[in-house]
Amino acid sequence: MKHPLVAAVVLLAACGTPTEPTETKTVEKITYPETRKDSTAGDTLHGTFLPDPYRWLENDTSEETAAWVKAQNAVTQDYLSKIPFRKDLAKRYEELYNFPKVGAPFKVGDLYFVDKNTGLQNQFVHYVRKGLDGEDKVFLDPNAIDPAGTTTFSLMGASNDDRYMAVGVQKAGSDWQDITVWDLSTMKELPDVLKWAKFSGVAWYKDGFFYSRYPEPKKGTELSAASKFQKVYYHKIGDAQANDKLVWEDSKNGDLYVGAGVTEGEEFATLYVSTGTDGFEMYYHDLRKGGIPTPATKWTALQQGFDHKTSIIDFVPASGKFLVMTEVDAPNYRLVEVDPANPTKENWKDIIPQKKELLESVSTGGGNLFASYLKDATTRIYRYKKDGTGEQAIQLPDLGSAGGFGGKRDATFGFYSFSSFTDPGTIFKYDYATGKSEVFSRPDLKFDPSQFVTEQVFYPSKDGTKVPMFIVHRKDVQKNGKNPTLLYSYGGFNVSLSPSFSTSRMLLLEQGGVFALANLRGGGEYGEEWHKAGMKEKKQNVFDDFIAAAEYLIAQKWTDTPHLGVNGGSNGGLLIGAVMTQRPDLFGVCFPEVGVLDMLRYQKFTAGFGWVPEYGSADNSKAEFDYLKAYSPLHNAKPAKYPATMVMTADHDDRVVPAHSFKFISTLQPAQQGDAPVLIRVQTQAGHGAGMPTSMIIEQQADKWAFFFHSVGVTPTFKAAAKH
Repeated sequence: MKHPLVAAVVLLAACGTPTEPTETKTVEKITYPETRKDSTAGDTLHGTFLPDPYRWLENDTSEETAAWVKAQNAVTQDYLSKIPFRKDLAKRYEELYNFPKVGAPFKVGDLYFVDKNTGLQNQFVHYVRKGLDGEDKVFLDPNAIDPAGTTTFSLMGASNDDRYMAVGVQKAGSDWQDITVWDLSTMKELPDVLKWAKFSGVAWYKDGFFYSRYPEPKKGTELSAASKFQKVYYHKIGDAQANDKLVWEDSKNGDLYVGAGVTEGEEFATLYVSTGTDGFEMYYHDLRKGGIPTPATKWTALQQGFDHKTSIIDFVPASGKFLVMTEVDAPNYRLVEVDPANPTKENWKDIIPQKKELLESVSTGGGNLFASYLKDATTRIYRYKKDGTGEQAIQLPDLGSAGGFGGKRDATFGFYSFSSFTDPGTIFKYDYATGKSEVFSRPDLKFDPSQFVTEQVFYPSKDGTKVPMFIVHRKDVQKNGKNPTLLYSYGGFNVSLSPSFSTSRMLLLEQGGVFALANLRGGGEYGEEWHKAGMKEKKQNVFDDFIAAAEYLIAQKWTDTPHLGVNGGSNGGLLIGAVMTQRPDLFGVCFPEVGVLDMLRYQKFTAGFGWVPEYGSADNSKAEFDYLKAYSPLHNAKPAKYPATMVMTADHDDRVVPAHSFKFISTLQPAQQGDAPVLIRVQTQAGHGAGMPTSMIIEQQADKWAFFFHSVGVTPTFKAAAKH
């Protein structure tokens, strides 16, 4: 943020870089809970027997697993309770977190829906106002409905006549979702409740909508069993779910993700079919000719096979053509025009040709196109006419991340957000006619962003590839080789890491620490070629890139091994698990969060089958088995002196099941030959991360940073509140 609003009273942390961190702290001997080993458990794959002695921990509902979790958490909490500044960190984090947060308005007819949080509310409250300047009234308050804060509501979209709103309900962090319906004329919830939806949107058509759901799982397996045979249904408002019409299914292949969409004017239904998180098929059906599709409907193929990513962005009534975003013959993506009557690739016409930068997304609003590009992992936005002419750059406040701009065809204005490492999210109102932006909402912060600086470097990886990395620190931080530093990354699934705000990181930066974010191969920062360079048999490139980032930070005197922490979640948790087992000598503290850590069995749980295009599968071939086994954290946790480690997971994580973390820490604890603690923190009543209540976030992050500072030998200090 260039010119932030500063509160009348600003709470500032102490400013001195710790020049002489405490290196001689007392080493506490930890007695870890004994974990039962089953010598008979294991699999024979491609002629090799692989013991899996802790497989019993995969049973997430057993009493034995529950007792094990309780015992491990008790050891972890006992260790954390003895860190003297733990409570002070929690207090400071609460102060930093306690500022009003406002989302971008969502227009439905003459109503505007706005999400707000006064500061420390467990969940955002959904408000509705009549007209943009109208008075806010509560539409849905999750905090009143569930005081524990573990229930979340998401506005999934309004009907095209602006009468109904679909609302998703999720509990305790699970991916499972109930879809409910509200009548906006009365602001009352209707009896419609659709169960067993997961990874689903809603696509309104006439007096109902398309959605995706799974068969009801066997009781007791909801959070662990593989989710198979997703189908597309059409729900008519007022009907019981049992009467929903089946639109699409594949009765032979259960390992597919499917979803339906509808163009803005309800001209076409679109169908997305994928084997996982990489390529997908795209089909369409002319709703003007046949109404609601059935399993017997012959959909027209736009893209078949799972090697490409071709998606319909919009239908332009004036031209009668689709606008389609694709990486076919364009690894950095392009926007093409496609005739629904003649959709073969040879007839595609470029609207926005491929550029040197990555085209991340295209949205429409007010008759315009808004193309979002990524240049060295920072956002660039360009506005175009529907035919691709009239390019106009949108002036953003700084280097960071921006998103939004979309709206209906007849809209006169829209909204977008901008964030950076020091800006939690400013909302701008954008006038489609003039191209002018004005601030709609800017947070009132409890710190001064002008104290901090972000720089970007490009360091060489093991094979010479130049990898970008952001380094964020307070302006007065010196390269003394001992700064407490956290290196974070992800490196997979075509996910791009651009500058984003984290209140949690401010705990580090305020103390004169350094935050580094590396844009590893496997991500999407430079298009499909960058992504594919970190997939499957090339996954080791990702780990090499991260190790090289750590070595660069040390070589440049930002930090040293004892003061270097590393962190990643989900696929990033796999990253941390892999690098700490490959180079335990390189890091001072490790946080593998909700990680994929058993690479030989991940595909057997919940959504795991969908990651096979990214990782490969040990079941597929000996070649895939060999390279997965070579880096699988669980199978490479051999006896060694490991850094201080806190594995983090949650009991309701049905994305990456907690068994990954359970089995990994059970292997790591007896393998630890050093004095550093190797602990696990299991959050209860939580999932993969989304929808976690504020109270839980504060508790979790305070524990994480207390463990970090204690492990690197730095005692954080805090000044009293300063008046401005």
